[in-house]
Amino acid sequence: MKPAHLLVPAFALSILVPATVRAHTLEADMAAAARGFLSTLSPEQTAKASFKFEDAERKNWHFIPRPRLGLTLKEMQPEQRLMAQALLASGLSSRGYGKALGVMSLDAILAELEKGQPNKPVRDPEMYFFSIFGTPSDTQPWGWRLEGHHLALNFTCSGKGPASTPAFYGTNPGEVKQGPRAGLRLLAREEDLGRKLVQSLNAEQRQQAVLSAEAPKDILNDPKREDLTPAEGVPVSSLTADQKKLAEHIVREYLGNHPAEVEAAEWNRIQAEGWESARFAWMGGTEPGVGHYYRLQGKNFVVEYDNTQNGANHPHAVWRDRSRDFGADLLKEHYAKSHTK
Repeated sequence: MKPAHLLVPAFALSILVPATVRAHTLEADMAAAARGFLSTLSPEQTAKASFKFEDAERKNWHFIPRPRLGLTLKEMQPEQRLMAQALLASGLSSRGYGKALGVMSLDAILAELEKGQPNKPVRDPEMYFFSIFGTPSDTQPWGWRLEGHHLALNFTCSGKGPASTPAFYGTNPGEVKQGPRAGLRLLAREEDLGRKLVQSLNAEQRQQAVLSAEAPKDILNDPKREDLTPAEGVPVSSLTADQKKLAEHIVREYLGNHPAEVEAAEWNRIQAEGWESARFAWMGGTEPGVGHYYRLQGKNFVVEYDNTQNGANHPHAVWRDRSRDFGADLLKEHYAKSHTK
């Protein structure tokens, strides 16, 4: 895979354009990037990367090593990889883009750590799959996905601003313990902010927030779950001003993996749906190195984090929204308008 620094991502250019202008062009940028990517592919590659928008594959997401459809980085020529990276950059902020490339790069470290161990899946930082669903358009529904081990990023566009969930990042190792990258923690803020919030709770708040002394083995809002978990734990309305700010920082860490206009729009939606009624739940230990879990959940959204595997050094983090996953609300509005014409 070519070094990430060879790419000048879309977000680097976006800082030159006022946000009020960019908000109307984000989907157009994604469509242009997708068309640019597709234009570099051979007919055989195009067939692997392209699906009908209505194809059930669009919602067939996961973050484990498994057989997948789509076109891998491994199958691409250098210029094709750069165009694929440009598509990825069009859907993410600089922070999210860096995390995504970092997650992919960890598979090389994991391959070294697991060398010689039996029954381990193949680890390969180039086995990440790009898929386009439908025809990239500024106004008509289409979508795209990047997926592989520990990374599942799903985007749906319909001319009303993109829906960017489900969005999953995972890292193994969570903290690199040795070698030239020792100390790297790609999901450090997701973990540290959650721990800071639970440690700040008083006895009464903690009694509501801490659901169990043992953390679940993985996230609960996984791909098998179509509807989301119920909101549990201490309500945001019961937190102090400083704790509320911490809770907001947690949510915005997940939203902020996407462009600033997406983060702002999603945060405004969360507030409008009743941010004060959202709840924070924790399970497991509260000290580093001990298995732990949390989620912050409102009427429709959930951000969820679990770190229990491999000695609590293998975190999974997901952002989902029951109204936004795979553009559910955007598509409902689009087809309703189309039907009335």
